[in-house]
Amino acid sequence: MIIEEEQKVEVVEDSTQTEKKEEFKQIPNDNLEKKSNRWIIVICIFLLSFLVILIGIFGAFSLYNYSKSSTISQGIYINGIDMSNLTKQEATQKLKNYYSDKLSNDITLTRNGYTAYIKASEINLSCDIESAVNYAYSCGKSSNIFLDNFQIFSAMVNGVNIMPTVTYDKEALETILNNLSLELPDAVVESGYYIEGNNLIITKGSDGYVIDTESTIKNITEKVVNLRYLNEIIDIAVIPKSPKEIDIDEIYKNVHKDAKDASFVAETHTITPAENGIDFNLDDAKNILKTADKECVIPLKVLYPKVTNKMSGGEAFPDLLASYSTKYASSNKNRTTNLILASKKINGTVLLPGETFSYNNVVGERTISAGYKDAAIYLNGQVVDGLGGGICQISTTLFNAVLLSNLEIVELHNHQFIPSYATAGRDATVVYGVKDFQFKNSRNYAIKIVCSVANGVASFEIWGYKQEPEYDVSISASVTSRTDTYIKSVTYRVLKLNGSVVKNEKISNYTYKVH
Repeated sequence: MIIEEEQKVEVVEDSTQTEKKEEFKQIPNDNLEKKSNRWIIVICIFLLSFLVILIGIFGAFSLYNYSKSSTISQGIYINGIDMSNLTKQEATQKLKNYYSDKLSNDITLTRNGYTAYIKASEINLSCDIESAVNYAYSCGKSSNIFLDNFQIFSAMVNGVNIMPTVTYDKEALETILNNLSLELPDAVVESGYYIEGNNLIITKGSDGYVIDTESTIKNITEKVVNLRYLNEIIDIAVIPKSPKEIDIDEIYKNVHKDAKDASFVAETHTITPAENGIDFNLDDAKNILKTADKECVIPLKVLYPKVTNKMSGGEAFPDLLASYSTKYASSNKNRTTNLILASKKINGTVLLPGETFSYNNVVGERTISAGYKDAAIYLNGQVVDGLGGGICQISTTLFNAVLLSNLEIVELHNHQFIPSYATAGRDATVVYGVKDFQFKNSRNYAIKIVCSVANGVASFEIWGYKQEPEYDVSISASVTSRTDTYIKSVTYRVLKLNGSVVKNEKISNYTYKVH
C-alpha cells in the first residue's frame, strides 16, 4: 500500500513540470520572417545581377581578345620595344630593323689604357628574333579561355617584357681573347728560340699577365644579352702569369736532326735526296743558358750525309739518255781553268722529277776567290778579256745535251756573235745575275749530269732511266736571214716515234751581230 502512494506522488510532480515548461514557449512572429525573406531575395538579385555583369564583361573581353587573335596582345614588349597589336611579320621586321644596326657594332674591351675591338661578325653575334616573337604572340592564345584572359589583362595592366636570346660563337671568342693576350702592354713574354745562320738563339721570357678568358667571357655575356655593350666598355679580366721554364732538352729534341743519306729506289728508279743534319752540344748549351741574361747564343754544327745525291750509284741511272761534246783550245790556260772550274760544279748533279736546274745557281758567281781567270768574252760588241771567260762553252755544251735528252727548256739566251764552238741556234750564253740557262727535269725519273773537261774536249752526258714511250730526238737549226749587220736563226727539236714525227717543237729564234 505504501508503495502505491509513492508512485502517485511522482506522477503529480511530472505533470507540474510539464505545465511549467509550456509557460515559456515562444510565440511565432510573422513580420520578422517576412523581412528576412525579402533581404535574401535582394541579395540574390544583387548577386545574380553582378554575375550577369561579370559574365558580360568576360564575354566582351573575350570577344575583344578574339578580334585581336592575329596580333600580339596589348602591353607585350621585347627588349623594351612595344609589340602591341602587331602581327608576327610586323613584329619580326620591327625587331630586325632595330637589331640590324645594333648587332653590327664592335664590342669594346679595355685594360689600363689598352683598347681592343671585337667585331660582332667575328663571333657570329646574333639575336633569336623568331623565338622571341613567337613567345610574345603566344601570350593569351592557349586553349584555356580563362587563363588567356588573365594573361592578356595582366599584360595590359602590368606589362610583359621579353628578352630575346642573344647567341655567339664561344670558341671563336676564346680564340680572339687568347690572341689578344699577346697584345696586352703588360703581357707575359714566353721564352722562345730560333735559328739564325749557324746559331741557335734562345730568348728568356718575363712575367706579365694573360687574359682571364672565363671571367672576360662572363663580362661580355652580361653586356651582350641586353646590348649594353653598345654603350659600355667591357673590362678585360686578367691573371698574372710567369713564362714557362726553358726546357733545353726539349729544344734539343726539336732542333737536332740526323743527316739523311741519299738513297735509290729500284722499283721506281728515283732518288731520295740527301739532307744535311743539325746538332749542338747539349752540355755547353746548359752552361750558356745559366749565365745568360735575356738572350743566349748557342753554336750549331752541320751534320753532312755520307751519301749525297752526286754519289748515288750507277744503278740509279742505268741508261744514257744523251751526250754532247765541244772542242776547246787547251793551250789557252786561263780559259781551260775556267772550263774545268765550271764543269766540276756541275758534274754529278742529280735532278729529281720536276726540279729545275739553274746554271748560275749551280756554278756560282765567277770571282777571283773562286779561282776564275781572265779570258776572252763578248762585251758591247767587242771581244775583250773578262773574269770567267769561256764558261759559256760549258753552258752551250750542256744545253745541247739537254735538248737531246728531251728535257724542258725554262730560260735560254744567245751570244752577241755566233761562237766558234757552236753553230747558229745551238749556243746558250750566261751572265751571272743577268742571264741564266735553266731547264727542268720533265721526265718521270731522276737524271744525273756527268761532265768532264780534258784533252781539248768538253763532254756532257745525261743519265737516267728510259721510259715509255722513248722518242728519237734530233735538232734542226738553220739561218733564216742574213745581212751585213745581223744573222737570224731558228731552232727546232724534232721528236720521232717509230720513224714518224710526233712533235716539232720550236726552241729558239736567235739574232746575232755580224763581226
